[in-house]
Amino acid sequence: MQPLTIGIFDSGVGGLAVYQEVRQRLPGAAYVYCFDNKHFPYGLLHEDEVIQYTLDAAAPLVQRYQLNLLIIACNTASTVVLPPLRQLLPIPVIGVVPAIKPAAAATKTGTIGLLATPATVQRRYSDELILQHASGCQVLRVGSSLLVDLAERKLRGEVPFLVDAVAREIAPLFASGPGPKQLDTVVLGCTHFPLLAAELKQAAPWPVQWLDSGAAIAARCSELAHKYHLIEVDAPPPGIAVCTQTDPTAQLLGPALRALGLQSLTELRT
Repeated sequence: MQPLTIGIFDSGVGGLAVYQEVRQRLPGAAYVYCFDNKHFPYGLLHEDEVIQYTLDAAAPLVQRYQLNLLIIACNTASTVVLPPLRQLLPIPVIGVVPAIKPAAAATKTGTIGLLATPATVQRRYSDELILQHASGCQVLRVGSSLLVDLAERKLRGEVPFLVDAVAREIAPLFASGPGPKQLDTVVLGCTHFPLLAAELKQAAPWPVQWLDSGAAIAARCSELAHKYHLIEVDAPPPGIAVCTQTDPTAQLLGPALRALGLQSLTELRT
């Protein structure tokens, strides 16, 4: 029986949405949140680069903080890195899967959207998910790198957030207009996007369901903790935030990180 220590890894702050879901489900765990701001954003990188940067960060992260469960809270990385990462690490690794299956089950009109980074939208991994779980649906795919940047800037508190910018990015999802086959469910296939939940809701021209994978990841963490006899404690230590490059931009995240229970920000030496 070991105290449960969970690592969450992303290229940026998007994984904080996953962290909040998991922490709500497992409040007695210790948490280490790591973001690879040195190579952010992963959505613009080649697959080989995403794999290499994730492997380079994950191994020292697990060793330094004695993690016994690791979440890759990045859709782009999860589509390519899970097999080599599971070979490398001696602990369970959980990836993020776009919520295509629950979206196909939830839609009433048969039209769903996949809103993700351009890389995730275009990968064969997404094609296979749609073919397997949503072959009877019309699936509208929209890739956006700007939404990732806006989520980062929002969390840093750098500029007043503009709903108009979000509205422009999601407009292709709503291009066909209202009707009997109108879009009614959107998969948030990037972990950054739930951080924009309020803005997405406000920007949409009609109400839709916005689905992400946070709750499913939290449930999977709970299952694995039970399977491997990893226990929660009554008074877990404060959470730790780790970045791959300490710079002024990373420091701006301090207030938001502390508000989420991540009390320190240190640099990961790889």
